[in-house]
Amino acid sequence: MKAYPNKICRLNGYSEDAITYIPVVVIGAGESGIAFGCRLKEKLGFDQFRIFDRQAGPGGTWWINRYPGCACDVPAIFYSFSFSPNHAWTSFHPPGPEIVTYLNDVCTAYSMTDKIQCNTDVSSCVWDDSSQTWVVHLQHLVPGVGDLSSADREKLAHEKGSEAVCTHEETVRAKIVISCVGGLVEPNDFPKGVPGADSFKGDLFHSARWRHDVNLNDKEVVVVGSGCSAAQLVPRLTKPPFNAKKVTQIMRSPPWVQARPTPPGGEELWSKYSPLVLGNVPLAGVTLRWLIAAGMESFWPLFRMDERGARGRKKHEKQLLAHLHETVPKKYHDMLTPNYSVFCKRILPDASWYPGLNDPKIELTTQPLKSVDEDGVTLGAGRTYPPEDASSSSTSKEEVASNDESAESESEPDIEQAYPERHLKADTLILANGYRTSIWLHPLKVHGRGGHDLVSEMTRRGGPQAYQGTAMDSFPNFFLIFGPNTATGHSSVILATENMVNYALKMIKPVLDGTASSVEVKKEAEEKWTRDVQTASKNTVFINGGCGNWYVDRETRWNGATFPWSQIYAWRRCKWPVWGDWEVRWTKRGLVRLWLGRGTRVLVVAMFVMGVWRGWWRGVSEKTRGVAGAAWRSLSSLDGLKDFIRRLLAVPYKELFADLGRTAAKYVN
Repeated sequence: MKAYPNKICRLNGYSEDAITYIPVVVIGAGESGIAFGCRLKEKLGFDQFRIFDRQAGPGGTWWINRYPGCACDVPAIFYSFSFSPNHAWTSFHPPGPEIVTYLNDVCTAYSMTDKIQCNTDVSSCVWDDSSQTWVVHLQHLVPGVGDLSSADREKLAHEKGSEAVCTHEETVRAKIVISCVGGLVEPNDFPKGVPGADSFKGDLFHSARWRHDVNLNDKEVVVVGSGCSAAQLVPRLTKPPFNAKKVTQIMRSPPWVQARPTPPGGEELWSKYSPLVLGNVPLAGVTLRWLIAAGMESFWPLFRMDERGARGRKKHEKQLLAHLHETVPKKYHDMLTPNYSVFCKRILPDASWYPGLNDPKIELTTQPLKSVDEDGVTLGAGRTYPPEDASSSSTSKEEVASNDESAESESEPDIEQAYPERHLKADTLILANGYRTSIWLHPLKVHGRGGHDLVSEMTRRGGPQAYQGTAMDSFPNFFLIFGPNTATGHSSVILATENMVNYALKMIKPVLDGTASSVEVKKEAEEKWTRDVQTASKNTVFINGGCGNWYVDRETRWNGATFPWSQIYAWRRCKWPVWGDWEVRWTKRGLVRLWLGRGTRVLVVAMFVMGVWRGWWRGVSEKTRGVAGAAWRSLSSLDGLKDFIRRLLAVPYKELFADLGRTAAKYVN
């Protein structure tokens, strides 16, 4: 096996097999990729790596999402790296551009900006077992093209040729590959089964690919979706600088919504004084961060399908419904009252959507999107929500099923008469219908040992999976940051990311210091972990809450997204790895170091035991020594054994244990 240097280099000159070698390749320059690069430099002192990202700038989802109102819905002090806190946030929940600035500042602080190569798409990774390296195929994109979705890039290449997308391709080798490809990357396509989108003459785009060149002033806008993005952008569209004439939001079913928490002292005081306090009062920022983390983690017991969880969810639902009734117009109360358990989907922290529904220019509807024509959309008769008799939420599948059966028993003509088919004129159609989360790593292809495709192997075993969300057997030296079953549903993604980054660093350290050529999780360990995850998931609200969510496959009920235990347990698993679950291929140097280390530990233990024994032996009485001596002699002869038994029966045990107690007390004190 060819030995590669532990630094970035060009090998084989200008021969046909010349290649660039990069010890560590990181895919993705979002918060996960940036965190990994920073900690790799800081904890392991290793800077021979490259971060490739197809987008035109670092920041991941925060780089690409630029819709109106885009902001963090988790307090920023907890949505920032623990190793690089920011005390100068302008608000408790800062807007997207400020988060991108923060991530850029972190790269600058860690001298890592030059490690990031944008406009570069990693199309595939193939493991070469003979050299114990990954063959990584790169596509150098036309600047800005990487900001398009994969479907739009394919369309552009089909219409204008491949040169309109890719300038050239390159192959590099890497010892370690770290996938920091986020789950919220590829936007969903236009809803299937709705004809006519191609005939629409207005502007049609996804919120994740916002068109800033589109003028919405005095225009009629239709928004499809009711998730976080839709809730943030819809209230902004009727206000300056957009000034839309009318906004119609099409919702399939409502989310649970809670008032976004306000900072200590209120938004105004926080914005004015928090930089001063957090930057100058020792431990103020750390304390507040942990208080927020503890508050979020306190919701975890409510995710379980037991009596305590059901009781807690009922109480929380009453609070959320009270907020609903106090904030939105009465005509929307039934429409916005979910008929599934809270936490079945991610709760939507909101500061503008509910209040915005009081705007007469905004209409919310659950009539189904039937078709699109050149100047608007047609909404079908009836409604998708709520069922006719649904007036309150449900916390059990049985109650949800009952509601569904009651809804089916209603007369369809009555529903259609109340909500007749209608046509809406639209100048702009905006999709806020989420992302393609069912296929991991898309469109990246990863082929491990024996040519196994990573996603196909997951599918063959039942669904998205990875040992602790980070590794699969047959894929040596390949790690996922924020892989399957790592989403929390209640806490900060930054916390989960840092846990996985620290875990991956522990695994790759032997490879980087030359003591191992590869590390790979054992198949039985991966399969056991996956079984445990799926078994635990069956007792959570994610599966049994009565809703359809992107966490769980609707047909197989396979949970491929969420972590079914607490974040405290996740932290503990990442802090102390189970090394027995890993197959480490040691180098000769590694074996020597391993045996020297084991020998040293055995020697230290032996010396300690001998020291304790000698100290004890010197401190005991003559009678006790006599018993111990007899025991030693009994090992060499039968007569000695008989003599030992006789002496043993004659031992004054009270004096013996008192003697031992005095000796132990002497060493303790």
